[in-house]
Amino acid sequence: MRRDEFLKSLAALAAVGALPLSAHAAANLKMMIPANPGGGWDTTGRALGKALQEAKVADSVSYDNKGGAAGALGLAQFVNSSKGDPNALMVMGAVMLGGIITGKPPVNLSQATPIARLISEYNVYVLPANSQFKTMADVVAQLKKDPGSVKWGGGSRGSTEHIAACMLAREVGVDPARINYVAFRGGGEATAAILGGNVTVGGSGYSEFAEYIKAGKMKAIAVTSPTRLKGIAVPTLKEQGINVELGNWRGVYGAPGITDAQRKALTDMVLAALKTKAWQEALVKNDWTPAVMSGPAFDKFVDDEFAMLRATMVKAGMV
Repeated sequence: MRRDEFLKSLAALAAVGALPLSAHAAANLKMMIPANPGGGWDTTGRALGKALQEAKVADSVSYDNKGGAAGALGLAQFVNSSKGDPNALMVMGAVMLGGIITGKPPVNLSQATPIARLISEYNVYVLPANSQFKTMADVVAQLKKDPGSVKWGGGSRGSTEHIAACMLAREVGVDPARINYVAFRGGGEATAAILGGNVTVGGSGYSEFAEYIKAGKMKAIAVTSPTRLKGIAVPTLKEQGINVELGNWRGVYGAPGITDAQRKALTDMVLAALKTKAWQEALVKNDWTPAVMSGPAFDKFVDDEFAMLRATMVKAGMV
């Protein structure tokens, strides 16, 4: 085969995504983060971007934050603007599924392409440092006395901290519909509200509040995990007699309309990034639990999660 024919063959293979990962030029990736800066999705997306570059599968990663409606605004922008783009990724997770169930947006996650689940994280509930309450038992006592007087602050309506608060109310004999939940567009806004004492109790992934807990600016009173988080002396809800356990997970999707070969190439890139030192350091720094899943298993997982969350939210009176 002449050299020019060989080069044409390589170009043809690259065009359909049939070359092995090592044969591709590193990509210039675009990362949609459907939340405002400062929250869990933002931290996850930027950590993944750094790892993709360290793995040398991406020359550059640009970020686009679009917060609101539990990720539905960012999802809509991603679906409408990135169709067929093999270099587009979007951070997503359990929060987006809950938001879709409650908000019924005009776009759906099924229009995008599943790539991989990355991590799982349990929520922590915190009090402002100057709170009149000291424990979750104090919060529950006030909740039973006057449900509306307890302001729960966290992510968008349908987030895991919102669902867990409704489940908690149901468990202690309070109508979940009476939960006074204040939704914020991003983790930064929720953190500011808690630090300012504008909500009674705040909820989010532990990594988002860790520095404030360690500095004494927030008091952690419960986690939604089945057992205590490693190295963190915060009691579980179950330990405190409240039978609530709920995890939060995050993953990434690709653009609508990409080919199977392009989906595989993106998946291989993400999985390569998860093996880097940068990603391992992010896991430790943010107290994330690895929960890697891709391919058909991830497709089925998302479908099952939709069904489970919908059933839970109906039972809690949220839908």
